[in-house]
Amino acid sequence: MKTIIRKRKGQSSEYLDTPRLVISVCGFLIPFIPWPRIRQVYFLSLPLAGLDILIATSLGTFGDVPAWPAALHKWQVPFLHYSLDIFRINKLSLLFGYVYLIAAFCMNIYALGVKNDWERVAAMVYVGSALGAVFAGDFFTLFFCVEIMSWAPFFLVMFRGTKKSMGAALRYILWHHFSGACIVVGVLIHVHHTGSIEFTRMPWGWGGVYLGSNLVLLGFIINAATVPFHSWLADTYSEASYSGSVYMTAFTTKTAVFCLIITFAGVPLLLWLGVISAMFAVFMAVLENDGRRLLSYHIVSQVGYMVAGVGLGSELAINGAAAHAFCHIIYKALLYMGVGCVLLRAGTARFDQLGGLYKYMPLSFWMTMIGAFSISGFPLFSGFVSKTMTIEASEVAHLPFVYLLLEGASIGTFLHTGLKLPWNIWLQGMNEPQPGVRANLNDSAFNTPWHMLTAMAILSLLCLFLGLFPRVLYALLPYPVEFVPYTVTRIFSMTQLFLFSFLGFLLLRKWLGGHPSYVLDTDWLVRIPGNLFIQFCKGPLVTFGDYLDKQVYRLAGAFILNIRNPGIAGRLTPMSIGIGIMVSLSLFAVVLGIII
Repeated sequence: MKTIIRKRKGQSSEYLDTPRLVISVCGFLIPFIPWPRIRQVYFLSLPLAGLDILIATSLGTFGDVPAWPAALHKWQVPFLHYSLDIFRINKLSLLFGYVYLIAAFCMNIYALGVKNDWERVAAMVYVGSALGAVFAGDFFTLFFCVEIMSWAPFFLVMFRGTKKSMGAALRYILWHHFSGACIVVGVLIHVHHTGSIEFTRMPWGWGGVYLGSNLVLLGFIINAATVPFHSWLADTYSEASYSGSVYMTAFTTKTAVFCLIITFAGVPLLLWLGVISAMFAVFMAVLENDGRRLLSYHIVSQVGYMVAGVGLGSELAINGAAAHAFCHIIYKALLYMGVGCVLLRAGTARFDQLGGLYKYMPLSFWMTMIGAFSISGFPLFSGFVSKTMTIEASEVAHLPFVYLLLEGASIGTFLHTGLKLPWNIWLQGMNEPQPGVRANLNDSAFNTPWHMLTAMAILSLLCLFLGLFPRVLYALLPYPVEFVPYTVTRIFSMTQLFLFSFLGFLLLRKWLGGHPSYVLDTDWLVRIPGNLFIQFCKGPLVTFGDYLDKQVYRLAGAFILNIRNPGIAGRLTPMSIGIGIMVSLSLFAVVLGIII
């Protein structure tokens, strides 16, 4: 590894892609290491090795990284009539690369207790493919990495081994194969019109001329879980294993945001899709009875802020979207870790079956609250210094309606994640949890494994550090930052909003408790026609197929009987056989046309 890092400045090398290769390729070796301790150390070392190389890249070991949007191109491979730009380095890709690797290291600590080594392999392939996507400089490389990203979470969900997780994994892969098909068809149309495969800004508009761009845009907004294409996220993230869901919070949606910044910054459609997502998901979270589903809807909401920032397209808005993606990966992983601890120890994340866990899991509670304050945008926490950039950008753009909706979404986020979630899991019924849950707990305040608490502690410190020292984050953003998050007006207004939200929760907390329910979402638009299609295949189509089989057998039997008749066999000539085959094929074509 050190040999790679010490290459002379500016020297081109295929090994420059090692952040991706170290994570993905070397991850496959995990199951074949026979010693458990060494296997765990190796597992932890993979993101650290990638982070080591990324730091060396930032320091100019492989060449100076120019100012955004220019980039450093370090690995180009001829492919057909094109050149694959496999490793393109710019300020935005470095920002996403850093947070991906930092988060992956903490997630690996959290997942040290996982027994299935192939789940760890899937996680590392997921991380590596996400790194490959943000460092891709051409659409073909990007598509290859995005397709791998669609398969890795499939296994993270499936490895939980329940009937629901199997179904959720299948629906996940169907959604993302559809988005992948949109992307590849759109890219091919774009390449046909432009002759270029460069992963860069695409023209956008309405009409047939922009068909390729709109298909690529559709693929990206599906991966970003933008309303109305968001239902796959809550459906699948809540069914993964306790550790698998933590990985899934970070990479798919944020890589999609990265792609939108590169290709469609300033597209007005994204502004309104983002605002609708931010608000709609908050309302859906009100109805949820499951901790992980509630947090999943808040991923949709928070990604909505990022998509809205991309749609605004100003330097402040793009910085806000990028900064919020960075902070969101940190605090959302922390929140999922907190609920994952509960799922592991209590056996459920349903609010109607929980409550009273505080004295058994106090450290998990307080660190989850740090994540809750961060996602809500509370002053001194990371979400405040990133989310307010996008809100400020809407105010600067003189869009008061957008400004009010984004502020309102922040209130809803605090109401659900900062109040409803901890209340229903840890505080409601302060004395004791329900008997079925209590049987799974030890008589101790330390029911959470040490490696889980360690991972949560690191992420908690990062949430506080970024909130207290935002300039460290701002220095990594693509554009120069003049934004000052901590002003008297902004602190006072946000604190006031959160205070009234807290008072409202105290009055309405009885109606925000856990109640067994199933929340209908936009996925019914897909599930109902899909179910009807399956029923059609099981019923009329199978019956028709059986009928065709019987008729074919009858014809074949009659034909064989006639062939065995010497009188008829003597009259069979090549011409008559050919005519018979042509008539049979024609009839088959007519029947097939009627069916289709």
